[in-house]
Amino acid sequence: MSDQTADSRVGVVVEGVSKRYGEGGHGVTALADVSLIIGAGEFVSIMGPSGSGKSTLLNLVAGLDVPSAGRVVVDGRDLATLGEEARSALRLRRIGFVFQSFNLFPTFSAEENVAWPLEFLGATWREACARAAGALRQVGLGGTACRRRPAELSGGEQQRVAIARALVTRPGLLLADEPTGNLDSATGEEILALLRALNTVDGVTIILVTHSTAAAACAARTVELRDGRIVRDALAAR
Repeated sequence: MSDQTADSRVGVVVEGVSKRYGEGGHGVTALADVSLIIGAGEFVSIMGPSGSGKSTLLNLVAGLDVPSAGRVVVDGRDLATLGEEARSALRLRRIGFVFQSFNLFPTFSAEENVAWPLEFLGATWREACARAAGALRQVGLGGTACRRRPAELSGGEQQRVAIARALVTRPGLLLADEPTGNLDSATGEEILALLRALNTVDGVTIILVTHSTAAAACAARTVELRDGRIVRDALAAR
């Protein structure tokens, strides 16, 4: 599919991480002493009910938030040692993020939505559009769909655009937060199949956050969170 190589894959180490919001007796503990190693090229699902700490963990791995205790290491770099600019650069170059709500610009075409991150990497707009078209083809969108705005696309097509945008910078790590949550079951299966292919064919490390047992089953390993703690870490039966 893409030109991912083993050397471009990204591993993650979460070591004794806790995250607390608020002060004193009114504070809320979202994560409590969580330790987790995700090897480069793994496909891991993070499961748990609402409020279990799934999205908090994903945001910490993305460097969008900082732990109250412990450390997060991504691509061999301790995020606590990086300034905000360095964390932003790491996200731009090494991490792709797929959101449940798509987060597409409504006035941009599909191609423009995918192309704009490349401008931050110094690409010309013509180069960015060419790479965006390739990323859209990679996720099964091409032709006139590239020129449509989000409102003119189905939910599944919008999610494919969001995945293409996450992939266009050729990251080694893809973080997917409930990417099938707003999709019907058939379209959701198509998106999960695409994620499996990105992992098995391209070697992209994938962390999939989901509350769905069916979605989690597409990963090779499932980590279950409850009340901010890991209660299960198991390889999928094959």
